[in-house]
Amino acid sequence: MVISDEHASRVLQTGGTVARRPLVEVCVGEIGGALAVESAGADRIELCADLGEGGFTPSLGTVTVTLARLRRTAVRIMVRPRGGDFIASEAEVAVMLADLQAIKGVPNPHGLEVGVVVGPLDVGGEIDRSLLTRLVEAADPLPVTFHKAFDEVPDQLGSLEVLIEAGVTSLLTSGGAPTALDGAAKLRALHERASGRLEITVAGGIREHNLREVLAAVRPGAVHLRAPIRRGGREASDPTLVRRVLALARADVAAV
Repeated sequence: MVISDEHASRVLQTGGTVARRPLVEVCVGEIGGALAVESAGADRIELCADLGEGGFTPSLGTVTVTLARLRRTAVRIMVRPRGGDFIASEAEVAVMLADLQAIKGVPNPHGLEVGVVVGPLDVGGEIDRSLLTRLVEAADPLPVTFHKAFDEVPDQLGSLEVLIEAGVTSLLTSGGAPTALDGAAKLRALHERASGRLEITVAGGIREHNLREVLAAVRPGAVHLRAPIRRGGREASDPTLVRRVLALARADVAAV
């Protein structure tokens, strides 16, 4: 798979300086959502199965068709064998390693930026360092995001160093709080502690009505949200909502 450059559309000229709006990542649960979100201009999608269970590994068919049909949007693929807790059995570890190898073998005809998302914890609620190292090594050369299992870790600032040492490139978190706004102080502290060594992707209840407040409080490099809408008796992804979020992110940068 090929890892592409960041989207130039994130760079805005504001007066005599060049500003960069936060990357907008949208979580989707099926191919229709991925296509809708790309049409709206999202920078990146997180591709999962069964969002109602918190998301786990999508089928190989879904990954294959997604990479074939998308044209520019970066993709992060969830690698999680089931819903529930984040403690993996030996058999589940084998499944994750096999999934990583399979994902790396999927054709990427349009050279999309592709990565994976993992989040192993141990029985004490800490990051499972040994397993994380194995997963990062198995994913290589794909970038690895650590998902919101991080919000269950007691020492988040210390655990950030564990992620960096393991080679994780991005962290998805609400700062251990129910929403990004509730966790804004911790998110800002994590962002400052990371100091460019790892991308902090802010998540947790982000919508158009609170995006500017989140951006003002944290100044993150990336934000993560779902764009749910009921359609045909099921949840789908709303491209109109994504467009509004992107417009607000651009306006926020222009106002700085």
